[in-house]
Order: sequence, then structure tokens, then C-alpha cells
Amino acid sequence: MMHRQACKIRIPYLPLSTFCLLGALSLGACETDLKEVDRIANIKKEEAVDISKNIKVIYSDSSRVKAELTSPELRISHDSLQTYEFKKGIQIIFFDEQTKETQRITSNYAIQRVDKKTTEFKNNVIVTMIDGTVIKTEELIYDEAAENFYNNQPIQAFFKDNRGNLQGSSFTSDKDFKRINIQNSTGIYYIQNSSAFPKFSPQ
Repeated sequence: MMHRQACKIRIPYLPLSTFCLLGALSLGACETDLKEVDRIANIKKEEAVDISKNIKVIYSDSSRVKAELTSPELRISHDSLQTYEFKKGIQIIFFDEQTKETQRITSNYAIQRVDKKTTEFKNNVIVTMIDGTVIKTEELIYDEAAENFYNNQPIQAFFKDNRGNLQGSSFTSDKDFKRINIQNSTGIYYIQNSSAFPKFSPQ
């Protein structure tokens, strides 16, 4: 036994001849109507998102440039969650009081959640320090309220000039990457006297 799926459509006043035509087409139009509803719903979803291409944002405080953000694409969601999404990658360069670069963060994906006051960097996250130290991981989260970075993914740190390397299961850091705590760390490193060199604390 074949079952037909009923489609309920609200139609304004039309001549009788038009109703006859609609009746002849209604059996074949049911699936098309459902697809059209889905298409319109998807359009409405897209309308709730603003998309900007090739963006460059300068963060400053009292006329001092503190950071520069660049990305091929920014998606701003206007729903209740209010998110800023970077699906095509992101780069943030941080500067000191003399506008010299202190470190930079790059990743293939990032999302800022306004309600949680967090920014999540994901997929091939690389932090490059002023002295050439490179930190690699697949996840990095910045907590705006606590002003610190942390993650729950394995991390690797490679020091410049073959000074060593570290691996760990996760880490935490202050917002300037001056003091970094690596959990379950292994590896070897040689600390030199340098004010720019971050203080790693293996745990």
C-alpha cells in the first residue's frame, strides 16, 4: 500500500480555474515545496550572520597599539550567543609599549564567544615568542576575565638555537606568555639569562 505525504499550504484567494490547476500539480509539488521551505530557512539563517572579507583590526589603549588582528574572513553571529568566527584562519600580533612585536598567534580556526568572554584558537595553533621560541598545539583558549591562556591538548615548545624542547599534556600561561606552566612535561631545555625568555615551569 502506498502512502502519500500531505503538504498543507496556505493559499490566498484565487480564481476557480487556478485551484483546479493547483489540484493537478499538488501531488508532484509536495517534495519541491519542502525543499523550498528548507532553502528559505537556510537563507534566514545566513541573514543572521555578517560576513567580512580580508579584515584587519587594530587594538589600542590610550593611543597605544597593543595588537593587530588579520584574517581572510570574519563571521559575526547576531543570535543569542553572539560569536565572532574565523573559519579561514587568524593571526594576532602583540606589541609592547614601544610598538615592538612581543609574540604572535596563528591558527587555522578561531572563535570568540562574547557570553563566555573567551577566545578559542584551534587547528595548527602556533605561538611565536620574541626570542624565537615556538609553541605548537591544537587548542589554545584565552580567558578574558582571568587574563590567561590555557588548553587541554598536548603541547610542544621548541627553543631557538637548539636550546632544547619540551612536550606536555596541557599548559597554562599569563596573558603575556611570560610564565608558562606545562603539565606532565618531558624534554630538555637550557635557560639563558634573558628578560624576554618566558619562564617555563614543568609540572
